Amino acid sequence: MSVVSLLLIVTIYAALAIGQVPGLKMNRATIALVGAALLVLLGTLSEEEAFHAIDVGTLLLLGAMMVINVNLRMAGFFRFVTNRTLRMARTPGALLALLIGASGVLSAFFLNDTICLMLTPLVTDTTLRLKRNPMPYLIGLAVATNVGSVATITGNPQNIIIGQSSGIPYVTFAAYLGPIAIMGLAICWLVLRLAYRSEFKIPLEVVELPPPRPYNPLLTRSLGVVLVMLVAFSAGAPIVTVACSAAGALLISKLRPSKLLAIDWELLALFSGLFVVTGAIETSGLSAALFEWARPVLEGGVAAFSLAVGVLSNVVSNVPAVLLLRPEMNNFANPQQAWLTLAMASTLAGNLTLLGSAATLIVAELARMRSVQLSFMEFLRVGVPITILTMIVGIGWLTLMT
Repeated sequence: MSVVSLLLIVTIYAALAIGQVPGLKMNRATIALVGAALLVLLGTLSEEEAFHAIDVGTLLLLGAMMVINVNLRMAGFFRFVTNRTLRMARTPGALLALLIGASGVLSAFFLNDTICLMLTPLVTDTTLRLKRNPMPYLIGLAVATNVGSVATITGNPQNIIIGQSSGIPYVTFAAYLGPIAIMGLAICWLVLRLAYRSEFKIPLEVVELPPPRPYNPLLTRSLGVVLVMLVAFSAGAPIVTVACSAAGALLISKLRPSKLLAIDWELLALFSGLFVVTGAIETSGLSAALFEWARPVLEGGVAAFSLAVGVLSNVVSNVPAVLLLRPEMNNFANPQQAWLTLAMASTLAGNLTLLGSAATLIVAELARMRSVQLSFMEFLRVGVPITILTMIVGIGWLTLMT
């Protein structure tokens, strides 16, 4: 690899870590795409190698899950779940527990970023109507979507990459990481209860809520398709094929295609660019050289590898971190353990700071649009203990079980 190519790759990752280019209106998606194009132009990898580096299966799975989520949103599924959760709550502690549980479970199956997009406005508006401090509930939503998403291959974008690259069956993945998610959600509730003691001493006011909307044909159809999809996942059917078939079934509709395809195209573009950038690192031999240099730490056991992944995920973000490590994962003595550790650590590390994951940033931004300011330091004082405790649980569990 030439010095120019190496400098370009370092610049790309620095820009991805910052999330923007000073003086330009570029985000991570455009940075990744421009970086990929420049690497091909410089000859760091050929056009054919760039096409080969793009993991079409991962993009199809991510896109299919987005289509399913769009149908559930239009059918009112997420609003229905939130409404039912609020009706069940009798105390502030119960409200927090139900919110964390609902968002964690939903994130395990329907992508954590989507759950934050759907639930943040509802949680913000409802807590303000109830005259509650919205902070513990918003932070609870943010951290629970990250923790809950660790449970399955379809829980978050990095898990989708890992599931596709590792070949670990859906049920096996969930069997190892599901218990970590359950214990992690309990930790989130406990830390928030301790951090906001005064909030949970005030009784919950009774507020009239609008009656839940009755089931409609779109909701019934969408839930039926999702149920069949989850059963197929559990039976060991090919994940991409099943997800695309489910999305295809939902696209047969009388609704306008523009509504059904209102998905996160920026995220798909980001993945495409990152695949090419990490492909350049792999084809040039840089990833193998970096792996050899870091081998003592990476192969130092679950704890050492988790720490390294956690640091890397907070430097360049979790998806780029996973893609950077992906080429060398099968060189570990126990590849399955390494893949599962990568999924656990890259996801749980996202709760360390407000900038640690897209999910936490979505919550903060949507709350700000409703005049509720979730500051960096406000999140940090809860995020740090939650991250440390959940990582300890994850490391201990995977050390014992893998």
